[in-house]
Amino acid sequence: MKTLVNFRWIALSVWALLSCIPSLGQDNVIDEVVWVVGDEAILKSEVEEMRLDALYNGREFDGDPYCVIPEEIAVQKLFLHQAELDSIQVSESEVVSQVDYMINQYISRIGSMEKMEEYWNKSATQIRETLRENAREGLTVQRMQQKLVGEIKITPAEVRRYFQNLPQDSIPYIPTQVEVQIITQQPKIPVEEIEDVKRRLREFTDRINKGETSFSTLARMYSEDRASAINGGEMPFYGRGQLDPAFANVAFNLQDPTKVSKVVESEYGFHIIQLIEKRGDRIRVRHILLRPHIPESALEDGMARLDSIADDIRNGKFSFEEAAAVLSHDKDTRNNHGLLPNPNTNTSKFEMQELPPEIAKVVDKMQVGEISEAFTMIPQETGKEECVIVKLKSRINGHKATITDDYQNLKDVVLEKRRAEVLDKWIREKQKHTYVRIKEGWNQCEFKYPGWIKD
Repeated sequence: MKTLVNFRWIALSVWALLSCIPSLGQDNVIDEVVWVVGDEAILKSEVEEMRLDALYNGREFDGDPYCVIPEEIAVQKLFLHQAELDSIQVSESEVVSQVDYMINQYISRIGSMEKMEEYWNKSATQIRETLRENAREGLTVQRMQQKLVGEIKITPAEVRRYFQNLPQDSIPYIPTQVEVQIITQQPKIPVEEIEDVKRRLREFTDRINKGETSFSTLARMYSEDRASAINGGEMPFYGRGQLDPAFANVAFNLQDPTKVSKVVESEYGFHIIQLIEKRGDRIRVRHILLRPHIPESALEDGMARLDSIADDIRNGKFSFEEAAAVLSHDKDTRNNHGLLPNPNTNTSKFEMQELPPEIAKVVDKMQVGEISEAFTMIPQETGKEECVIVKLKSRINGHKATITDDYQNLKDVVLEKRRAEVLDKWIREKQKHTYVRIKEGWNQCEFKYPGWIKD
């Protein structure tokens, strides 16, 4: 129920955060200390695990991996040491959310939690515990980098100067961008289907109260919130404002960790909830989510309604914007003329790969101003199937950047460059004041930062 902020410009720690995941089961490396940075050791096993991970993910190295990898680990240790000096911390909820995200990413690639456990020869709990510290370190490095970079200001004159000095073959290519308006309708679910979901959740509660099974076991088996199901339904610590209001109202009123809540409906479906812990204005709970099945007939009726609305718009009875404001069930767009917001850029412009795949497939074949036929999609946020029509508001075809049309994109390029320069300078300066020892045979490298080897 929560999304992490994506700092696209922080690249250094992202790979480090994910580095050891696929090789958690690799225990056959004969270990030895190959680098020492400050009072932190870098082990041969760490380097080998990262090398195997890179092989698994198809990463190519610009140089010998036995030179590149330990240097990347060493750079991370510089940031972590500075973060400790500066008392940089990340919250447990951030760590848990990142671990959940990482596990979900790998489940989507491997196929299931069971296959992931088999692949690594570890239980889900062991995998989570192994990932926890890696997530904490990666997030701490991000936070430290943010502090070092600070609020860099870029003037229009700097952007123009940068663009004027670019060789013709280095001018950035701007991919095709579109703006899309949307109207959604939630299919009508039969009362009997809703009552069946509530009955199942009440049965779960009875089984838990009678001691026949645990909440966690039922969550793993039946909850449709897979992100929490793999951890027995447990969610990270959240504040009230981070949760669905109906869910939060019930969750924050729980007092006894042995009790199970009544059935509660949220925008995601129906839940039962159990308290784990309260800390001030934050709460940690476990839950089981079930969603009513939407019959095919309900989807067909929903699409028929939207096709009728689209026809009325095409015939001039009302505008798409008016229909979105009055008829759309999408709370994030109905007060914005139906215009989809891009959370990655805080604009309404999307590259095609940034759109939900169902929308991208439809929009790719549309002309500006055209309204689509109705189709169905399952938003990642809610996981509930809905009926949709879209209008292509604008399209800017892919092209080489110009200062007139693509100022913001060029500004972002300059900003990225300036931030990278600040971090590069900081790393080189930090090297001068950090003890480094590299084992013989591991120091014959052309390092990105030569200062590891002091004369």
